[in-house]
Amino acid sequence: MKKLFITVAVALTGFTGVVVAQQDPQFTQFMYNKLIYNPGYAGTSGAVCGVAQFRQQWVGFAGAPQSIALAADMPLKGLPLGVGLNIMNDKIGPISTTFMRAAGSYNVKIGKGKLGLGLDLGILQKSLNDTWITPEDPSLKQDVALSADGLTKTTYDIGFGAFYQIPGEFYIGLSSTHLPAQGIKKGDMTFKLTRHYYAMAGYTFKLTPWVKFTPNVLYKSDISSTSIDVNGTFMFFDKFWAGGTYRHEDAAAILMGVQLPFGPGNTYVGKVGYSYDITLSQMGRHSSGTHEIMLGVCYTPKIVKPTTHGTDRFLD
Repeated sequence: MKKLFITVAVALTGFTGVVVAQQDPQFTQFMYNKLIYNPGYAGTSGAVCGVAQFRQQWVGFAGAPQSIALAADMPLKGLPLGVGLNIMNDKIGPISTTFMRAAGSYNVKIGKGKLGLGLDLGILQKSLNDTWITPEDPSLKQDVALSADGLTKTTYDIGFGAFYQIPGEFYIGLSSTHLPAQGIKKGDMTFKLTRHYYAMAGYTFKLTPWVKFTPNVLYKSDISSTSIDVNGTFMFFDKFWAGGTYRHEDAAAILMGVQLPFGPGNTYVGKVGYSYDITLSQMGRHSSGTHEIMLGVCYTPKIVKPTTHGTDRFLD
């Protein structure tokens, strides 16, 4: 299996003329960072939120994927708009991809929730490390360097999404990233950026006054390959959660976390989450699983209701 990974990594660094693969990072705790998938999410929660995620896939396997995501969004006071920003970095072997995107969303109140129609604009940078030494076979270093000759190329990136949510109850979203589907070229090598399509949804069931259950689903596709994540989490006393995830023919995971209010009037809520993936594919024989950590905080402004003042001089 390691020799297979070496072959794939070397091919990606330049032995093939065109490289086409999923470029977007993968996260098990996707439901806590929806902005990175859908710009329509920006502002729909009514809160000012920030999320950070770190994922180390296939622990113990040299050159295994490592992903970092940072995202923040907020509604604009007095306007039907939400804004957001997300930054991601994804590494696998000698290849590093960095995303920086600013999102804007038009928010429309529908029923008890909000519909966000959003667009994100930014850059995508692809880097290839020509000094990376492939696992178990340092002799390949020269071949990789000669064929790749290093690579750092940047291009523009555009995404679109529609997202509807009733905070704390229900959400559904459809989106697409890398809409231009352009290629990043250097010499005779091209990285083809394919469009990615996402559909996500979740619903919270109140089982008792102290227990809630939320199933979530995320569908991902770049047409050539498709992946589906299905999970469920139990929330206890609005503070602690635990659950599990299944990713078709890839992994099963356990999830746990805690959220606590703090600050004046408990207007802030902090979250810490952890997931551990058990790899179900053949790669599981050569690694000790995948770890992922999520940190988040949200500030929800208190709504100040207008008041009236009476006076016995109102006829003056």
